[in-house]
Amino acid sequence: MCGINGFNWQDTELIEKMNAKTHHRGPDATGSFVEDGISIGNNRLAIIDLSIEANQPMTDSSNRFVIVFNGEIYNFQDIKAELAGQYDFCTHSDTEVILATYKTWGIQGFSKLNGMYAFAIWDKQEKELVIARDPVGVKPLFYYHAEEKFIFSSEIKGILEAPISRVFNLDLLTTYLKVLYIPEPHTGFKDIYKLPPGHTLVWKQGKCTITPFFSWNTTTIPKNNRGKKAALKSTVEEAVKRQLVSDRPVGVYLSGGIDSSIVLSCMTKAHKQVNSYSVGFDLPDAADEEKFNADFELAKKTAKFFGSTHHELKISLKDVHDNFESAIGSCDALISNPTSIPMMLLARFVKPEASVVLSGEGGDELFGGYERYRIARAMDTYGILPKVIRRMLSYIPTFQKLDTKGGVDLYKRFMFQKDKDVLPLISNKYIVRDDSKLFQKYFQDTSISKPSQMMYADFQSWLPDQALILADQMSMTGSIEQRVPLLDQNIVEFSRGLSRPDKVTFFETKKLLKEAFRADLPEFLFSQPKRGWTAPGAKWLRDEHILALVKEILSPGYYAPTEGLFDWKEVERRLSDHVGKKGYHLTSLWAIITFQVWAKQYKIVLP
Repeated sequence: MCGINGFNWQDTELIEKMNAKTHHRGPDATGSFVEDGISIGNNRLAIIDLSIEANQPMTDSSNRFVIVFNGEIYNFQDIKAELAGQYDFCTHSDTEVILATYKTWGIQGFSKLNGMYAFAIWDKQEKELVIARDPVGVKPLFYYHAEEKFIFSSEIKGILEAPISRVFNLDLLTTYLKVLYIPEPHTGFKDIYKLPPGHTLVWKQGKCTITPFFSWNTTTIPKNNRGKKAALKSTVEEAVKRQLVSDRPVGVYLSGGIDSSIVLSCMTKAHKQVNSYSVGFDLPDAADEEKFNADFELAKKTAKFFGSTHHELKISLKDVHDNFESAIGSCDALISNPTSIPMMLLARFVKPEASVVLSGEGGDELFGGYERYRIARAMDTYGILPKVIRRMLSYIPTFQKLDTKGGVDLYKRFMFQKDKDVLPLISNKYIVRDDSKLFQKYFQDTSISKPSQMMYADFQSWLPDQALILADQMSMTGSIEQRVPLLDQNIVEFSRGLSRPDKVTFFETKKLLKEAFRADLPEFLFSQPKRGWTAPGAKWLRDEHILALVKEILSPGYYAPTEGLFDWKEVERRLSDHVGKKGYHLTSLWAIITFQVWAKQYKIVLP
């Protein structure tokens, strides 16, 4: 895991400034390569091959190609064996395997890579820069393209070290407030973009060309249920084992849910000693602490079941107050989620003992774990009822909610905040109402079931643009490499071969995955409701010390350029109602809190 930076002109001072700004991503070594037409840099978090020979930028054996790389290639040893006799390897690193892959097969070779990655390769001979991002989008890659300047980085804050405009992408204000993140290829900045997952960007002679290099295959699945379960279990176990490759200590984030428990189960089969880590919350009210620490306590029981060495972090209200703005502001991608605070603090807690952690992200999106998928299953059945029956049931609120079309309307039903909750917060002159068009591309095939539509859209948008970027940036604040084995390429392709009933039924979510690992996991996990990992943000806003800070943030004087953006009286009213328990307004309030901190942190200006 590292941080990569670069741009299309020669400037040693600037590349060193970008490296300094992203140093937290790789504190073990820093390097740069500069020549006419290119400057590239790297901050290295040494995980595989800790020698200085594996530092970056790295040049291939022919001295033609130079690479900076962020991530891990889990099958690098297999590719290295395939290239035996064709390339003269000088290190034991996966970085050099990427160079050898490109030199041998070109861009077409990237599809061989099983891993999480974003890298840039400079061709000295052709004066061509090739950038690639992994097919799932585990590792982020941002770039600026305006006029004749091209700049890229693992984080937007690196790009902002260059003398560029910081104009807010105002057209996406309501989109952000409704979905709580910015969908690709956009960011909160007008001229800064995300490279889509599974794509390459080629920069040559002032021209920027973006094309996909990867398309998903579908694994052939056994027809009988026993065969399916065995095949899925084997695929997951192999993926976890593959992602344990490291020359530094590896741990696991244990949330108390099924997915992270499966990862721990697989780890204990490969390692005798495993360190697990969980985070909980100190709250004044015992009932609140019990509610928000249910998974924290469950993780403790699960760790005991598997015999892992368990480490617990309890976050106090003072911890939240003291790290409030720094945690929220650490995510330059503009994502509203109160869990950013415990995520950052947990990464810093882990760092003295481990540099790599595995987590359970992705299991819900691939195997149908969210409750919204089960509701969408009910919508499918409701939709095929005769019109006369649906008309009779339409007066019952429960059935009214089931009467939702497929396509982007389905996504809006589950993932969008309602107009009535969002639009009153914005000054009228800034309202842009057509937010759904950015998601229509994920709903081209409306012939598939509604749960399948939702899972596809979540995998393409919510997962890479919200969950994975947030996980990357919060873990990297503590210089921790967070791996997501359930999003291994082989597991993704296996999930694509499963039918909807293998994932979601009327009464069950994540059906086949649970069945495949039921004999391995403690029985008490299967009686738990689906909670999801949340932070007590609503409670935090009612703490007097945090509230004083929040009132300052939610005021027109906090950051002058955003003074006219929101209806501050409406914001104040909602905060007062929330604190007084007259209404629940955490989602809308936290979105504006995040925006305000982000805007001030990165000195945005309005167009």
